Amino acid sequence: MRQADPLHIVAIGGGTGLSALLRGLKEYTPHAGGDAGQPPALSPEIDITAVVTVTDDGGSSGRLRRELDILPPGDIRSCMVALSEDEALLSRLFQHRFDAGRTLKGHSFGNLFLTAMTQLTGDFSQAVALSSEVLATRGRIFPSTAANVSLEGWLEDGTGVAGETNISRSRTRIRRVALKPRRVKPLAGTLEAIRRADLICLGPGSLYTSVIPNLLVQGIPEALHAASAPVVYFVNLMWQPGETMNYKASDHVRAILHHSRRGLVDYAVVNTRPVTGAMRRRYAAERVFPVENDKPHMEELGVQVIGKNLLDSGEKVRHDPAAIAEVAVTLAAQARRRQRRLRAGAR
Repeated sequence: MRQADPLHIVAIGGGTGLSALLRGLKEYTPHAGGDAGQPPALSPEIDITAVVTVTDDGGSSGRLRRELDILPPGDIRSCMVALSEDEALLSRLFQHRFDAGRTLKGHSFGNLFLTAMTQLTGDFSQAVALSSEVLATRGRIFPSTAANVSLEGWLEDGTGVAGETNISRSRTRIRRVALKPRRVKPLAGTLEAIRRADLICLGPGSLYTSVIPNLLVQGIPEALHAASAPVVYFVNLMWQPGETMNYKASDHVRAILHHSRRGLVDYAVVNTRPVTGAMRRRYAAERVFPVENDKPHMEELGVQVIGKNLLDSGEKVRHDPAAIAEVAVTLAAQARRRQRRLRAGAR
């Protein structure tokens, strides 16, 4: 039997990290077109809204931005595929990348599809919604802003860096990042989803180029602070070359608070399973190591720390979609019960 009112989860970020979380959360949603012949959704059932960064300026997305003056479709496309009803042929088609052709090489079909739909509708957000219908996605996907923004950063030595790609390649510690132009607004649907949420998730994903850019959109930090839902941050598993070398878990949280407002994050979810053996040696060869979970320093920042085995079983160190989704759904259910008790006590 389905819930009359599913749990509402808002996931904010970009890149492969957000896609992993969405892929896990999808299993808790009702199947499109009825449940006939489909396995039942996990319990409790949820409603998903993804808010995705739009500052990418590299690869296929960057080329389309420069040539056609549209928002970068890459992260949006990956989230659409992660939430699609069936990650089989149609989803593989959206992820297909052309490996030949003077102008086609490097582009993914999904990026071109979103670009064509944007030109047909005249609105990127509408193009995302219509494309999501094609893939039968189990959730809503919003770009963090409809404005054509870029990312700029400043390093600890005072050097300025322009563009997401250059920021991610930095070899000097990043001091702060900002959107250009500064004052851009979110979509109304994003603010409404945050207001109705039982839980709001940040990450996992690149700290300065996937998570924080969403918090620089005017009105989003304020909406998160005003929301009744708790905010949970999924801490990265490993240092990220160019962005977070030598970062501890508290450094990630501190950067988020520095770019938004103190008290914004309620929970930080960290991995407790060690990265060992050949996998650790392979990363160590690149001077990349697991993020240290310095729990006392995170608690000093007012954040409650949750430790779980979050490692996927693949050849790369990645979050297990099922594990992080289970944490998110558990926290959302707890928050829903807490709000009900508060409302009952107020009567």
